[in-house]
Amino acid sequence: MAYISFQPQDYFTTHLYSGNDTTNNQQVGLTPDLVWVKCRNSAVPSHYIVDKVRGNEKYISSNATTAEQTDGNTFELVSGGFNLAGGNGWTNLTGRTYASWNWKANGAGSSNTDGSITSTVSANTTSGFSINLFTATGSAGTIGHGLNAVPKMILVKDTNGTGSWQVYHASLGATKYLALNENIAAGTASNRWNDTTPTSSVFSIGSEWSSGKTLIAYCFAQKSGFSSMGSYVGNGSTDGSFIYTGFKPAFVIIKLYSTGAENWRMFDNKRIGYNPNNYKLYPSLTSAEGTSDLIDLYSNGFKPRSTSVEFNGSGNGYIYMAFSEESIVSSNGVPALAR
Repeated sequence: MAYISFQPQDYFTTHLYSGNDTTNNQQVGLTPDLVWVKCRNSAVPSHYIVDKVRGNEKYISSNATTAEQTDGNTFELVSGGFNLAGGNGWTNLTGRTYASWNWKANGAGSSNTDGSITSTVSANTTSGFSINLFTATGSAGTIGHGLNAVPKMILVKDTNGTGSWQVYHASLGATKYLALNENIAAGTASNRWNDTTPTSSVFSIGSEWSSGKTLIAYCFAQKSGFSSMGSYVGNGSTDGSFIYTGFKPAFVIIKLYSTGAENWRMFDNKRIGYNPNNYKLYPSLTSAEGTSDLIDLYSNGFKPRSTSVEFNGSGNGYIYMAFSEESIVSSNGVPALAR
């Protein structure tokens, strides 16, 4: 039985809000070091990702190859949440609703010399999440991630260039990669992760990024009762395969990796509609929120409820990353209940 000694919502939470074109301060229940925002009711604005290491108002988009941009309006990570000011369709426009996903790391970060490339790292060893900023050399190298645990999923984006997001997932191994902004199946290349599995202190990159490229990497280690990164095989039934996570999921992101051209999908426990969970967004697209019956979220995992190839095609392989709303048994001693 999965047990953790902390409350999951102190390290990850989904927060919903509405835009108002002016001062719009949001308290999310934790002090976030990474905030990922997407407008729910419009397809116009892209995803908006800001972190404490790169700095306030500097954003990148999961659905685009665009280099880092600076927001002309306020987007400030503060104690207990984030502050907004000014009308911005991406984060704060009247008439638009937004979802934000918030992770706690360890502030603005500090220098890490564990790898061959020095990095600025904000790491939270309790929750297994770190933010890593470094400069590529054009050759293979290693980067310290500060987690004291092996990362199971890593998202990398060059912030001063127009390259695709590169994704490492332990279920695929270090010879494979996915692209967060694309709908491609898993590819094989040695120049992403140098065919080298991450360790408890470093992860490896190859020559994909030219010398002088500034890279941001979000690293996630699996923590029993709080986070789960794994894979499953679809069965093509509305009674899909059950994926055990060991906790009641607060957030799930899924990608078909074995074949075809399917986009990433993301779900959470705040955009209600479960069970089945009706509300999907696409990390790789600007699309507004979708409302198809797709997955159930349970007290100890999730289950696809669709025959669609995007989640549950018969014999197809899928990777996922999930974070906890509540462990099966958490520090309060209360067991999680089914929805």
